[in-house]
Amino acid sequence: MNTDNATMLAATQTALGDPDVLRIAEHPRPEPGFSEIVVRVHAAGVNPTDWKHRAGAAGRLVPVLGWDVSGVVEQVAPGVTLFAPGDEVFGMLPYPHGAGAYAQFARATARAFTHKPANLDHVQAAALPLAGLTAYQALVDTADVQPGQRVLIHAAAGGVGHLAVQIAKARGAHVIGTASTPKHDLLRELGADELIDYRTTDFTEVVKDVDVVVDTLAGPVRTRSLQVMRPGGTLVSILSWGDEGDAALAAERGIRIRPLLVEADQGGMRALADLAARGELRAHIDATFPLSEVAKAHAHGETDRTTGKIVLVVP
Repeated sequence: MNTDNATMLAATQTALGDPDVLRIAEHPRPEPGFSEIVVRVHAAGVNPTDWKHRAGAAGRLVPVLGWDVSGVVEQVAPGVTLFAPGDEVFGMLPYPHGAGAYAQFARATARAFTHKPANLDHVQAAALPLAGLTAYQALVDTADVQPGQRVLIHAAAGGVGHLAVQIAKARGAHVIGTASTPKHDLLRELGADELIDYRTTDFTEVVKDVDVVVDTLAGPVRTRSLQVMRPGGTLVSILSWGDEGDAALAAERGIRIRPLLVEADQGGMRALADLAARGELRAHIDATFPLSEVAKAHAHGETDRTTGKIVLVVP
């Protein structure tokens, strides 16, 4: 492990491209500014947005990727009252411009973090922030899911999807998910009430009267989702947003389409922590990799065959 106080080890890239552009190298260690903390990273979650940024889909080079952090507070700056060195915390670095989780130390405003529940290890905690906040902000902040409402979650076994299943269930919803049959047992365990294998069944033929859709796929799936929704329902899309045809169809049917870009949010993080502490929310870990194998972690994620989350363990 690097011991130079001015530098740290980080997964860096100097060019856009395939996973092999990622390299472990010395990188300047962050120093906290006003109201910021520096966290010694124990684990960093890996999300699809990470490999999309790495490959260039966002149109910019991010020297150190990653937004999900779980670790221990190393330094606090003036203005920070919520944490002290030695506190175990987890959170999401401000998205999209606050990346830097794939490293031994990460810096962000203190209010991007909350205390890690004692019943979660760092791997479990690092898997929650970005995907969990996306699901929470979609279901709670945007759609205000109520007990008894029917919620349809696409790609229900994915990183966002499997957490959305649990959050919707904790809100008292009737949860419907699309996923391949081998993933159904896990999703039933997590609380799904109805499951549809998208490979064999057209969900529009078996689902109706949906109040809320969590759209993680966009394209034709989003358009067809509007057909199974009740008037007054809400479709929250976390991917491609600009489709005038969908907007017109939604307006005809009295449905709201709401695009969502996840935000760093301490209130949301506290809600996730509370759910996890009560045993109502857990991340399913598909695979873990040491930071030195970050390229393998990205290659594994890009197979689109993962269930739940991938996490990097940081030395």
